[in-house]
Amino acid sequence: MNIYLVSLGCARNLVDSEVMSGKLKSAGHCLIQTPEDADVIVVNTCSFIEAAANESIDTVLELAACKKEGECRQLVVTGCLPQRYGDEIVSALPEVDIFLGTGAYDRILDAIEKKPMMSACMLPDPDMIVVDSADVPREITTGPAAYLKIAEGCSRHCTYCIIPRLRGRQKSRSIGDIVAEAEKLAASGVRELTLVAQDTTAYGQDLPEAVDLSMLLERLSRISDDIWIRYLYGHPESITDVMIETTAAHQNICPYFDIPVQHASDAVLKRMGRHYGADMLFKLFEKIRRILPEAALRTTLITGFPGETDADFRQLLSFVSEVRFDHLGVFVYSDADDLPSHHLSNPVSAAIARRRRDRLMKMQKKISAQKNQAHLGKIYPVLVESSPETGVYLGRTRFQAPEVDGLTILHTEHPSIGDIVSVQITDALEYDLVAEP
Repeated sequence: MNIYLVSLGCARNLVDSEVMSGKLKSAGHCLIQTPEDADVIVVNTCSFIEAAANESIDTVLELAACKKEGECRQLVVTGCLPQRYGDEIVSALPEVDIFLGTGAYDRILDAIEKKPMMSACMLPDPDMIVVDSADVPREITTGPAAYLKIAEGCSRHCTYCIIPRLRGRQKSRSIGDIVAEAEKLAASGVRELTLVAQDTTAYGQDLPEAVDLSMLLERLSRISDDIWIRYLYGHPESITDVMIETTAAHQNICPYFDIPVQHASDAVLKRMGRHYGADMLFKLFEKIRRILPEAALRTTLITGFPGETDADFRQLLSFVSEVRFDHLGVFVYSDADDLPSHHLSNPVSAAIARRRRDRLMKMQKKISAQKNQAHLGKIYPVLVESSPETGVYLGRTRFQAPEVDGLTILHTEHPSIGDIVSVQITDALEYDLVAEP
């Protein structure tokens, strides 16, 4: 059958989509790029925040039109949307033939081949999710870079976060299995491996053997000096000195630390269920820069959390101004009645939350521009990822992560996609860099 699959949400969701694609292709089905010609349409959804859930629903409704106007005979919705809303979303989307929750995407072949299933909405306990192993087929969709999921689920209890309910407790893969998949990806031509999990720096804490992220990084670094290794979605409470030192010790591990801190007011952090304060954060980022002076720092923040006062927000502004992150993103708090934070007192209006977000991003825009100016004239290796037009290539330095950060625009005629080339920075934009060989 011709199958059109669209993946929404985070990099971890994309890995699930690539595994589904790999299974479908291995079974003889054809993955196509146009939904109008598809026999089956699969939408892998996100519902982490309200905006993501709305995007998922809009996408499903838009593609449902292909059942009337195109070749589509079956519409399958997978992932977080059905897992979060269950029967509610089933009744709201009668256009959908089958729903598969986060723990059921491995049943994708059964679903599209219409094999007997227990229900048209399968929502297994997410704690029973079996983490995919290295021998599961996977269709890489991100060119010369690939995400490598090292764990599933999260064992923390942040009051604003639905992930543990959707994905269950943390379930780490073994080091041997992760290394085996990394070696397969390297053999296929992948030049950058980005490790992802819900709490990447907590990797291994649930395993019976004594392993952690630093040990995994050490093993992965030996695969090839020519393959970059990066890790995203760290946590201030689980990143250790050894992890920082291991990163500093290996040239092929990107000196890049993505550590979402969410806020810098001790009072707000306590209400969020985050067990650290601003003083600990200042010390952590100072330590990273002391051990690894060229480190790039990225974080994400939430504005408008219940109880966030003007004084709390001023603390957050001061924190961002002092730390001067290389990359920063801000979310407006997304409320829902199935979150513990929904029951907290003193909600903040959406308008105030948006103004606070915009003020933070305005500050970060200036910081990012100044940081980029400091790169002028310097020489860096860049991974070439695409070429939108003749003589123009888009790539990333080691301090630019895929999708979330700026790009390096390279003017040249010579590289191939997947090459790592040496460039000199000739111009600096607010978020992007311009370079030449």
